[in-house]
Amino acid sequence: MTETAAEDWKHWSDGRAASVSAQHGQLALTGTHWLEPEPAEIPGLPGRWWADAEGVRVRAAASDGITVDGADAPVDGEALLRPDSDPAADTAVLGDLLLVPIEREGELALRVFDPAAPRRTAFAGISAFPYAPEWAVPAVFTPFEDDDARSVVVPNADGRERPLAVSGQIAFTVAGEHRTLTVSRSGERLSGVIADTTSGIDTYRFRFITLPAPDAEGRTVLDLNRAYLPPCAFSDHFICPFPPPGNRLDFAVEAGERQVLSR
Repeated sequence: MTETAAEDWKHWSDGRAASVSAQHGQLALTGTHWLEPEPAEIPGLPGRWWADAEGVRVRAAASDGITVDGADAPVDGEALLRPDSDPAADTAVLGDLLLVPIEREGELALRVFDPAAPRRTAFAGISAFPYAPEWAVPAVFTPFEDDDARSVVVPNADGRERPLAVSGQIAFTVAGEHRTLTVSRSGERLSGVIADTTSGIDTYRFRFITLPAPDAEGRTVLDLNRAYLPPCAFSDHFICPFPPPGNRLDFAVEAGERQVLSR
């Protein structure tokens, strides 16, 4: 039996809640620690940590209990953790903690995921608007001519401004309004950062969208029922880009995820 669109959306919605609340899901992030070239301590972690041209380095004793993913024994001396930008990225564990090295704009940091994080233990779900088929509409993607090179500088949730790579625009009509949004390529699919007149009131201050890969004529589908909360809605330690210019819609998008619920 073929699922209805509403049933498919319900499975997606349930999967979202399960993903963010997983043991080391987005709600478990308790820190993003930016590293310098000189070894230094990270609050709450043993050993000393620093960054070099290859990735994140740690110097620790076996008794500290830091184990790099796949290793048979804890670090005893120095170890390299390659960041998420490397195809052979590493992670490490310390008890229940997951340690994830990341690279953003050439800077390296260590993220700490703790299953006992207060926001994870208090999580009570994600509120969302009811599914409404009228919010899933045809869209046409038009790439920028300089697709590989264009970026726009936008504020991020941590207060810094960073370039956001953008690939083109989608054009669509929803609720009687013809609009365009600037989007990026994410593999074959498209992704965007959007806000509307509900943002910061009935919904989080901005949301993310993902669209199926456009066909040869640029046709795809914008399903705003699947507008979802960015990682920084679940933890203050994520870096999330704000919407680029033109992506703040001047009407209420009463579809998709709304807010994080707590007990």
